[in-house]
Amino acid sequence: METLLEPLGFAFFQKGLIVATLSGALLGFIGVYIVLRGMSYIGHGLSHAIFGGYAATQLFAAQFYVLGAGLWGIASAIAITTVARRSRIGADAAIGVVTTASFALGVALFSKFGSTGPAFDQALFGSILGITNSQIIWLVVVCAFTALVVFFRYRALLFTTFDPDVAQASGIKVARIEALLMIMLSLSILVTLTVIGVTLVAAMLVIPAVIARMLTDSFGRMLAISTVVGSACGLIGMYLSYYAGVPSGTMIVLVGAVVFLIVLGITGVRGRRRTAGLDQHSAPRPKVPA
Repeated sequence: METLLEPLGFAFFQKGLIVATLSGALLGFIGVYIVLRGMSYIGHGLSHAIFGGYAATQLFAAQFYVLGAGLWGIASAIAITTVARRSRIGADAAIGVVTTASFALGVALFSKFGSTGPAFDQALFGSILGITNSQIIWLVVVCAFTALVVFFRYRALLFTTFDPDVAQASGIKVARIEALLMIMLSLSILVTLTVIGVTLVAAMLVIPAVIARMLTDSFGRMLAISTVVGSACGLIGMYLSYYAGVPSGTMIVLVGAVVFLIVLGITGVRGRRRTAGLDQHSAPRPKVPA
C-alpha cells in the first residue's frame, strides 16, 4: 500500500496520474472509430503534423502554442481527407506527404530556433513534469466534447464507419461527419501529447481498440472496453514510469503492449480472426446494436 501511496505525495504525480488516465481513456475511445475505419496510420501521421504546428506556433506566439498546434492539426486532417477524396492520390499517400513534411518542419524549427515552451524530448516522448492546471482543463474539455459529439451523432458516425457509400445515399453528410471525426482526433492527439508524446500517441489510439476487438463482436461493448483498457494503461503506466525512471509515454505504451499479448494468448485463434483485416478499409464488422 505504501508503494501506491508514496508517489501521490507529489503534486506533479497527482496531475500526471489524472492526465494519463484521462488521456488513455480518450485515445481508447476515439481509437475505436479510427481502427474500424482502417485508418490507424492517420493517427500516427496527425501526431507528427501537430508537432509541426506545435513548433511553428512557439516562434510567433508561444503563449498560444496549444491553439496553433490544434488548428494546424485540424487543417492537416481536413487536407488529407480532401486530397484523398478529390484526387487520384490515395489516403495513405496523402497522409505521408502532408504529415511527414509537417513533422520535418517542426524538427527544423526546433533545431534552428530552439523552444520557448515544453522541451523537445518531452514533446516527442511525453513527460509528467510541468503539467499545468490549464492542460488538465483542456483535456477535460476535449473529453467532454468528444463524448457529446458521439452521443448526439452516434448513428451517423456508426453508419459512416461501416458503409459510407450507403450512408451518403441515405442522406447523411459523410464529408461533414468525416471532418468532425478528424477534428475530434486532432484535438485528442493535441491534449494527450504532454504525457504520451508525439511518437507514441498513435500506439495508444490502436492498442486499446485492437484489444477490445479481440474480446467482443459488439460495437457498443468495444467502445466501453477500449476506453477502460486505455485508462487502465494510463494509470498503471504512470506508476511504473515513476519507479522505473522512464518517460511516461513509453511505459504507458509498454503496458498496453503487455495487455495486448495477454489478451492475444487468451483469445487465441478467435481473437486473431476478429482482428483480421483491421488494417484495411474493408475491416470485419462488429455487431451493431439495434
